[in-house]
Amino acid sequence: MSETANEGRVLYRRDDYVLSIIIDRPAKRNGFTPKMLRDLAEAYTELERDPHARVAVVRAEGEHFTAGLDLPSVAPLMARGEDLIPAGLIDPFNNRAPLRSKPVVVAVRGICFTLGIELMLAADMVIASSDCRFAQLEVKRGIMPTGGATIRMVERAGWGNAMRYLLTGDEFDAQTALRLGFVQEVVRPWHELRRALELAERIANQAPLAVRAAMANARLAATAGPDAATAEFVPVQKKLSATADAAEGLASFREKRAPRFTGR
Repeated sequence: MSETANEGRVLYRRDDYVLSIIIDRPAKRNGFTPKMLRDLAEAYTELERDPHARVAVVRAEGEHFTAGLDLPSVAPLMARGEDLIPAGLIDPFNNRAPLRSKPVVVAVRGICFTLGIELMLAADMVIASSDCRFAQLEVKRGIMPTGGATIRMVERAGWGNAMRYLLTGDEFDAQTALRLGFVQEVVRPWHELRRALELAERIANQAPLAVRAAMANARLAATAGPDAATAEFVPVQKKLSATADAAEGLASFREKRAPRFTGR
């Protein structure tokens, strides 16, 4: 096996407005190496930079989404306190600037451990196969989650529900993930990618500037509170109302046809 194949990779390609981000190390249950983490950050950065990309779908090759970090290759970096995401690139875990402004849909199946949960919690919606097995098992390895699980699991599920799994490392299933708000839909095995692409295409057909504005306002509410988000309603709406897409939205309404948004 070549060094590149052993380290794994994360690929990306764009079809129309949807950027597919593909985790590719199935022989190792898609365990993330340092190279794969860099690749992932580069893929998210491409989503942000590509003016034609409106939304991304994250998926994995093989039967499993990811077993998490490949600890033998990542542990030395962690011990030295090194950042696993290179500076200047978009952080896929949304823990530091620059933050992405475009939506991400994640399709998960099989095993989705540790970093995999943190990646999907940092996304905007998650479609899970009914056969998914989830676990935030860092405490079983003598470390703690640092990709956002300690924050977002509490936000989604409440303190007790988050601690139930953060402090035990126990596995939970797709229906539990749905109940706790970690995933948005559960579908039959091997149908999760199809459903994720359907939702991504629906997002891509909306006005891109409006989608990004809605995301930004919701994020502002979550980080700075509802008053900060409310204060942005009028100025942002005024700016959006002056765009070509707003004019197209009104025209399509009057003409009873589907809108054709250009992102301008």
